[in-house]
Amino acid sequence: MLSTTHNLPIRIYYEDTDAGGIVYYANYLKFTERARSEWLRDLGIHQQTLLQQNLGFVVRKVEMDNFASAKLDDLLNVHSSIVKVKRASLVFEQHIFNQENILLCTAKVLIACVDFNNNKPCAIPEFILGAFKRVS
Repeated sequence: MLSTTHNLPIRIYYEDTDAGGIVYYANYLKFTERARSEWLRDLGIHQQTLLQQNLGFVVRKVEMDNFASAKLDDLLNVHSSIVKVKRASLVFEQHIFNQENILLCTAKVLIACVDFNNNKPCAIPEFILGAFKRVS
């Protein structure tokens, strides 16, 4: 198991909220996706390069719990960690906190590595696993 973690700040804009100024629940999934993508980018792994190799990561399963609401202009912090690594998949645990460090949402996300030539799971490239191990 890797103990790697990553943090991403996210500001809440009007477009993220409903008519009452509260973050729409589905946007938390967008924030977790953004955090995972930025983590890869911070490690020097660009998804565009993976796509050119017909590889990508797809969400297989999500378990999400919402505890409190974020509001317009809040500054959130998405904490991400890898809790399980298999040959063709990763499990992330992600926690979203507001600026008062109140837990708003948790998500457990199973990500599969897919070969887009045949749309089947494939082994996660060693250079990606190695990048995560270097920062753990």
